[in-house]
Amino acid sequence: MILLNTAELRNIEAQHGTAATVGSFSLMERAGGVAACMAQTLCAPNASVLVCAGPGNNGGDAFVLARELHRHGRRVVVHFSADAKTLPNDARVAHRRCVDAGVDIRQTIPAGEYDLVVDGLFGIGLTRPIVGEYAELIARINAFGGPVLALDIPSGLNADSGGVLGCAVHATHTLTFIAAKPGLFTQDGPDHCGAIQVDNLGLNIASGNGAILTRADYLNCLRPRLHNTHKGSNGSLAVIGGAQGMIGAAVLAARAGLQLGAGRVFVGTLATMAVDVGQAELMWRSVDEALENGTALVLGPGLGLSAEAFAITRRVTSTNWRNDVQVPIPLLLDADALTLIGAHPVLARNLARRNAPTVLTPHPAEAARLLQCETAQIQADRVGSALKLARQFNAVVALKGCGTVVANPDGRWRINTLGNPGLASGGTGDVLAGMTGALLAQAWPAWEALCAAVQLHGAAADACVAQGSGPIGLTASELILPTRALLNRWIAAKTQH
Repeated sequence: MILLNTAELRNIEAQHGTAATVGSFSLMERAGGVAACMAQTLCAPNASVLVCAGPGNNGGDAFVLARELHRHGRRVVVHFSADAKTLPNDARVAHRRCVDAGVDIRQTIPAGEYDLVVDGLFGIGLTRPIVGEYAELIARINAFGGPVLALDIPSGLNADSGGVLGCAVHATHTLTFIAAKPGLFTQDGPDHCGAIQVDNLGLNIASGNGAILTRADYLNCLRPRLHNTHKGSNGSLAVIGGAQGMIGAAVLAARAGLQLGAGRVFVGTLATMAVDVGQAELMWRSVDEALENGTALVLGPGLGLSAEAFAITRRVTSTNWRNDVQVPIPLLLDADALTLIGAHPVLARNLARRNAPTVLTPHPAEAARLLQCETAQIQADRVGSALKLARQFNAVVALKGCGTVVANPDGRWRINTLGNPGLASGGTGDVLAGMTGALLAQAWPAWEALCAAVQLHGAAADACVAQGSGPIGLTASELILPTRALLNRWIAAKTQH
């Protein structure tokens, strides 16, 4: 499923609005007609429907829907409190046709029971917080106990960032037009959209840089292992971190790397540890020895911010090759390593100059440190922030959070829709780092490795919840074995086809 931001959608609307065959009003007619068909599936033939129409083109879509529902015999009341004379041209025509058809249009909501509420207040053009009369109306919509259908996007939700502008409608269903919007799937979007359906209104939209993350993004890497293989064939992952009091972070990353297929996993910790009795296969070494043995590196889980941590990060970010031979060494940076890079320009410069594969997995606060801005600025443009990080550091980036954004320096970006609130607990990011590192060690390209790891991570959390473990209380270590099972299942499924 492709994703288009507001600027891209406006460009498409402008192109078709000036076309001889498909004018902008024709698109509004199509949108309202499709929405009316969906509305009829959400309520009985004798249902009473409340349609809330706003002062812009989203309101125009609502007027078309109301007219069509009225034509099909539904009992329809339209709430519209704006001045019809100030409506945009297409919406004004839609309003007039709605009036001419005899639809009941009111400035206040008549008392009574409704079987369906349609949200046609504000669309993708909203940029200011909703206050006053419309905020009160949204509160009434959200108090409704039945189905709520949002047209294009729930009113109050930013189409690009998924952030709430003051307040937003909680829809049970969202019918979005032309293409899906990133804000439906990231940040607050999943809490407001309900079931999402896309209708392209008959337009042939070429794929762009953005899309929902799917298995197709890494399908070519899902290959069964040859019988004639050995542990060296599957790479060696080095996990560096684990300062005093934080060894658990390195353990989680290392265990995840082992279970996701790295042939060997070396763990170099700043604090002393000899063995992980729960995972005896892990090989504990000094930091230097771990770095010398790894064919892929994960730096950061539990690393801390000490002078020693700084020195290690400086050494690693200055490294492109393994063991002084011309073999690029993939590097994943997470957690404290990202904080150190954000705090020290010399580390940031070193990282940006790397020409071996680099992966960054920041949460929003770490992304803000890397870009020298506030966390709120990251969340206000999650896709843009991820892309900026990717280009600035020549790295593949996963900006974590609800609807993790994966970005590539070449401009490609994806939003992950798998996972649940159980992932909002300590250590889950360390598991993701170890999973990605394992795939890098097995010679997966950085883009494919990160896309696969992000999806497996979310799918594992969903599998745990489906089995009754969470989302409340789900722990990071519980994700590791399900990811192994899923990866093997996905490879087997591809092989069978």
